[in-house]
Amino acid sequence: MEVMIVDDEPVARRSVRECCEREPDLKVVGEFGDPSAALQAIRLQPPQLLFLDIQMDSMSGLALARALDPLSLPLIVFVTAYDQYALEAFEVSAVDYLLKPFDDARFKATLARVRRRHQAHGSLDRRSALEALLEQLERGARARADAQPRVLAEAGSRMHMLDVSQVEVVEADRNYVRLTIGRETFHARSTLQQAERTFQAQPMLRISRSCLVNMSHVREVSRTPRGDFILVVAGGTTITSSEGFREPVRQYLERLKLAPA
Repeated sequence: MEVMIVDDEPVARRSVRECCEREPDLKVVGEFGDPSAALQAIRLQPPQLLFLDIQMDSMSGLALARALDPLSLPLIVFVTAYDQYALEAFEVSAVDYLLKPFDDARFKATLARVRRRHQAHGSLDRRSALEALLEQLERGARARADAQPRVLAEAGSRMHMLDVSQVEVVEADRNYVRLTIGRETFHARSTLQQAERTFQAQPMLRISRSCLVNMSHVREVSRTPRGDFILVVAGGTTITSSEGFREPVRQYLERLKLAPA
């Protein structure tokens, strides 16, 4: 089977690659640290098997998977450090996963299931499995929201408890993230990747390397002459997607359109 590996951590890519190289029926034909470049390569020449990291800074593995052509969808093994809710989702669906850090025995067990599915299932079955996985992940995210609905952030010299559902925009700001609610801004010490996990119960969409938008607060969408998306949230803040995230944003918005009668 032809294999592609997508992970923004070089050490993680090497680990998967070395495991693949020990298997005589696997051939690594592509290795990517940039999800956008990976998406282009997969569309140009789809592999039979894709090892895909979920938590990447520029584009999540789930967003990349959603953007793939369902008619040429490869077998996907998600590489993840997700918590128990997500692991249960992977177990329920027909999509496999590797939990970081994994050993050779776990890799071989995963590969055995991949080989069986490669012989038995087509791309439409894989798309159904992927949709089942996403549904399970969203269900788990809602359960997490009930357990942790608030975050602590600073404005001026005071600390504030913020309801995560009210946060409209999350932006990277050096060693902090800037949280926007209406006309107010707050700061919390965090990376954008950590914030993305904290807010995963919300419909957060990454529109650039440094910005997440809560799509439940978006009121207007337009485009620049070059094709980037301009989003206006309820509080009036305007943010623009970057070129590298143009396609994931387009894919997300396409799914929100009403089907014609």
